[in-house]
Amino acid sequence: MAADEKNFRSAYYDKVASRSVEEKKSLEIILKDKPLDRRKLKQFCLGFCVPIAYRNLLWKLLLDVVPVHVECHTFIMNQRKQEFNDLLNAVKVLRSVDVNTPKSQVFLAMWLLQSGNFSIDMNLINNKGFLAIVQSFGQFFDDDVDIYWLSRNLYAKTLSIHREIRSLVNVSCVLLEKEDNNLYKHLRKNGILENLPLDKWFICCFAGILNETALGKIWDKFVAGSVKIMAFVATILLINFKSKLLKCTEIYDAQNCLKEIPDEIADVIANKSIEMWQQYGSPLLLSDVKNIHHS
Repeated sequence: MAADEKNFRSAYYDKVASRSVEEKKSLEIILKDKPLDRRKLKQFCLGFCVPIAYRNLLWKLLLDVVPVHVECHTFIMNQRKQEFNDLLNAVKVLRSVDVNTPKSQVFLAMWLLQSGNFSIDMNLINNKGFLAIVQSFGQFFDDDVDIYWLSRNLYAKTLSIHREIRSLVNVSCVLLEKEDNNLYKHLRKNGILENLPLDKWFICCFAGILNETALGKIWDKFVAGSVKIMAFVATILLINFKSKLLKCTEIYDAQNCLKEIPDEIADVIANKSIEMWQQYGSPLLLSDVKNIHHS
């Protein structure tokens, strides 16, 4: 039995490794296009997990940090770096940050200044969504310029769907009702479901909630255009903690259950979310809830 299991695992890992090599080759072919084709890159991100070595480039392209003309990348990133330094110097001169201010708060001050929402007496710990995104990008990349621009543009993308957050919450509830009716009824009966911080999860794209390995897989889909992936993540997250949540009758207890998610559980949540999202046809937009009802 042990030998059979070992052979099965070896065959499985060989298959996964072979598939990864093929996917990498496919991506490398797409990256030879001149200019690069964002549509093809989006399709790749939606269909596969982006190899770690290419994630920085693809996210920059899909979040409009760099253009599709590769020959311009060095110049554009030099311009980004100059603007980054100008903003950093400005917030220091304005004394809104100092050497003890956490990097995420420094970047928030810079973004507020850049977007015209800066004030001398602002509170730099209020915007937890932006702060969490910066902190998560800090787990992916080392370069502060990359971290700032990627954080800024990903957060701008979440803000662009702000009016759809309520619809995203509704889709999550519909999915939960269909996928685990017992859990749905329990959370609804005890007034927990409507009080869960789903809107906060969505506005930060689960930054600070899931680890970077899980976030990488989910953000591949989100930056490529799938807003709806977040509803599947929320649903699987709740289902994954079903045994604990069924014991909760108060929102406070439920929130405590979901506070700290271990790395191995976060990875399971990401994988199962993408799997379920694919089973529903890999939907992108918040078009129509009835599509879920009749899947």
